Amino acid sequence: MFRGIFNNTIDGKGRTSMPARFREIFTESFGDERFVITNSIPVNLGNDTYCRGLTVYPYNEWLAIEEKIDQGVGLTPTELNSIKRLIIAPATECVADRQGRVLLPANLRSYAAIERDIVFVGMRKKIEIWDLETWNKVFGQAEKDIPGGTLASAELGL
Repeated sequence: MFRGIFNNTIDGKGRTSMPARFREIFTESFGDERFVITNSIPVNLGNDTYCRGLTVYPYNEWLAIEEKIDQGVGLTPTELNSIKRLIIAPATECVADRQGRVLLPANLRSYAAIERDIVFVGMRKKIEIWDLETWNKVFGQAEKDIPGGTLASAELGL
């Protein structure tokens, strides 16, 4: 499972290096070096302010997500089409090269406002990629949103 936070940069050609530990997990835990990068669902910071990032899924996990989306359970036709437009349409299948580099397509970099400094965030079965400045805002919001001192957090063992 993906865990950890790793800072990196994007080169002039739109490439970055996938953290070595994450590359290992693709093959060790998921049995496939392929992965899919797509837009993430925007994070609401309040006051109609949203932050956008990217999400990386192991290939087989992505296929399972597409299957669930095809079933459309619990979604209105409008919600389903919105998910397809935002998440499915821009999805790109990738494999890191021998140096561990991967190209982040221009349309995905634009969506997430990624220019140079980025952060890879392990989220168990997926990885998030954020512009560093955006990540700091999203992490700050997470600190505000965490259910500290609640029964739910106690039940999780936190």
